[in-house]
Amino acid sequence: MIVAIDGLAASGKGTLAKALALELGFAHLDSGLIYRAVGWKVLQDGGDDLESAAIMAAITLLSEDLANPDLRTEIVARMASKVAAIPAVRKAVLDFQRNFAKNPPGGAKGAVLDGRDIGTVVCPDAEVKIFVTATPEERARRRFEELKPTHPDLTLDAVTADIAERDRRDTEREVAPAVPAPDAHLLDTTNLAIDSVVAKAKALVSGARL
Repeated sequence: MIVAIDGLAASGKGTLAKALALELGFAHLDSGLIYRAVGWKVLQDGGDDLESAAIMAAITLLSEDLANPDLRTEIVARMASKVAAIPAVRKAVLDFQRNFAKNPPGGAKGAVLDGRDIGTVVCPDAEVKIFVTATPEERARRRFEELKPTHPDLTLDAVTADIAERDRRDTEREVAPAVPAPDAHLLDTTNLAIDSVVAKAKALVSGARL
């Protein structure tokens, strides 16, 4: 079984996907980390020729790059959003994602993938598709609280502006924009604790198995 979880930045999709995979005994792939790995390599190369560097990084991407702790930094997140809009990069990453979904590592009986276009492009035949939402204000607050300990000079206004810009890039890009699949279940996490979000998602998976 394949579970596709999509959503915009700081919507809670990654937290949900990881917890749901653990509950179900499924393998989990944070697709955003793949693009962060590409973005990180571009930054390491100086980021001068964005498109060429990103394409080469995606083609040579190795799974062990996803364990790099530097991928979680905000500068890498912004670069990931940029490289993800490059069609050739998305094409290079697509095979990796689809192979993971159809052949979950570790003998897992299913896979949970989260990203921006899992249900629409990567795994359009996924048995369960969820699009996670939250208000822009709540998503900015979450990201601000996450970054504040390591970025004491950061302001909520700056994070809010960054979220808005990333939303614009992710939803307006020509290739694989971040929009719900027609058959996706919308899950608003604005006022929900993670346990409630996971319970709702687990119920959707159980319903698909009947």
